Amino acid sequence: MGIAPDTYTGAVDSTRERDTDLFDRDRSDSADAGNGDGGSGGSGDDWDGGAAADGGSRRREKKRNRKVLVAALVLLLVPVLAVGGYLAWLNHIVTNNVKQELLLPDAGADSQPTDKNGNVVVQPTGTGTNYLIIGNDAGPDRVGARSDVMVLVHVPDDHSRVTLIHFPRDLYVSIPGKGKNKLNAAYAFGGGPLLVKTMQNMLGIRIDHVAMLGFEGFKAMTDAVGGVDVDVEEPSKDDGYDFNVGTMHMTGDMALAFVRERKQLSEGDISRGRRQLAFIKALMLKTLNKDVLLNPVRLSQFIDAATKNLTVDQKLDVGTMRSEALAMRDLRGNDIRFITAPFTGFGMTAQGASIDIVDEVKMADLGEAIRTDSLNSYK
Repeated sequence: MGIAPDTYTGAVDSTRERDTDLFDRDRSDSADAGNGDGGSGGSGDDWDGGAAADGGSRRREKKRNRKVLVAALVLLLVPVLAVGGYLAWLNHIVTNNVKQELLLPDAGADSQPTDKNGNVVVQPTGTGTNYLIIGNDAGPDRVGARSDVMVLVHVPDDHSRVTLIHFPRDLYVSIPGKGKNKLNAAYAFGGGPLLVKTMQNMLGIRIDHVAMLGFEGFKAMTDAVGGVDVDVEEPSKDDGYDFNVGTMHMTGDMALAFVRERKQLSEGDISRGRRQLAFIKALMLKTLNKDVLLNPVRLSQFIDAATKNLTVDQKLDVGTMRSEALAMRDLRGNDIRFITAPFTGFGMTAQGASIDIVDEVKMADLGEAIRTDSLNSYK
């Protein structure tokens, strides 16, 4: 994006050659002027400090300095304009790709988190930002409005770390106006706004922004960065791929098969949630790697893939997305923590549906840790 060292050196050498030419022309012109006067002054009078010669010399020096300054400014502006044009192109990609929808509750008392008694839970200031990431596995041959992945991302104000909390879709919770049901039913009943209300009340926190992405988007992002290295916790065989315990390099198709599987895993959807978090971590770390951030082609391909299937809430603009991404560019593996929302075990509803039973006490503790930005001490 800048000027290569060899090119820069060449440009400077070229400028120096022109500078020498300027001095030579000045000397030659001065000598000719002296010779025109009969040779009595010669070039020596012009360069020895004569008053008239000094004035001409200073004017020539100012003219030369202006030319050198212009050349230097050109050398500085070329990379700046190149970078500016590239950033403008990235901004164009994001602006054209990202869609906005009503994913947050309308502003007002109804949008605030409430406790079991219906009282608004007061939110302290300066405790970071909460993003709800909704993943949907619906595709050309898959229909359905339920959310398959729900991850709450907490980012403190100083952006020094990130905590991702996976909420199993089968958590049996209270949904405003709908009674008790599985968590992902909230999205089926009322889209993003009702899912946000449900989670806010369950935790006693405010959700600031929502982003929704299809699984195909994760696949495209993985391929755009050249694949990712994912930690495999449990073995399985899916869509022709053998997943073995340890770190495995995955392409987009392979990663998609990895995050979809649950029937072969020890805890079903809970284990699948851990797989999804492991994949998200691998993708985050690869994206923040200098091999992606400093590679214009790869970075633009990733941003295009990441935003082509992305829908965000009505309050999340491109400028906020860009500033948040830049603020987290120094994150490393140890700065990213993963948590599974607490539950006590598995059960069945009266209708025979499998559910995950919420651990009410620990869920309240989790909510307080998010609300007060003290997740580092949460266990």
